[in-house]
Amino acid sequence: MDVTPSRPEVFLLTDADRELLAGGPALVDPDGSRHDIPPKVHEVMKYVEDVLRQGYALQITPLRHELPIDEAADAVSMPRRELRLLVGKGEVPFRSSEYVDWVRLADVIELSKRLDAEREKMLQSFAEEEPWDDDPENNG
Repeated sequence: MDVTPSRPEVFLLTDADRELLAGGPALVDPDGSRHDIPPKVHEVMKYVEDVLRQGYALQITPLRHELPIDEAADAVSMPRRELRLLVGKGEVPFRSSEYVDWVRLADVIELSKRLDAEREKMLQSFAEEEPWDDDPENNG
């Protein structure tokens, strides 16, 4: 599994993701006792194992499903100002309380993944372009 140091990986399980499957994955204690876990939790545990086996430290922070905008930006390593701007443009729904604007973490994760994919696509298109200074007609 790809592990990028200092890049957070946020795991958010739906209600369906939390369900146990008969004969599904489990954590097994040294004494052999088995603790069934949902398949999605197994993916998370596999990620944790990969990170630690590669010699990295790991920080685990439980997050609420709804967060203040700045906390949500921090959770996905997005500049706070960028997320505030995108929320203001309607890219992410929010609700306001007396002092705080709240966003759903799932919405911010989805936005972050979409923006990452768009950036990757743009970088790929730049990489595929012919550099202007490699044109023999321009090298005099």
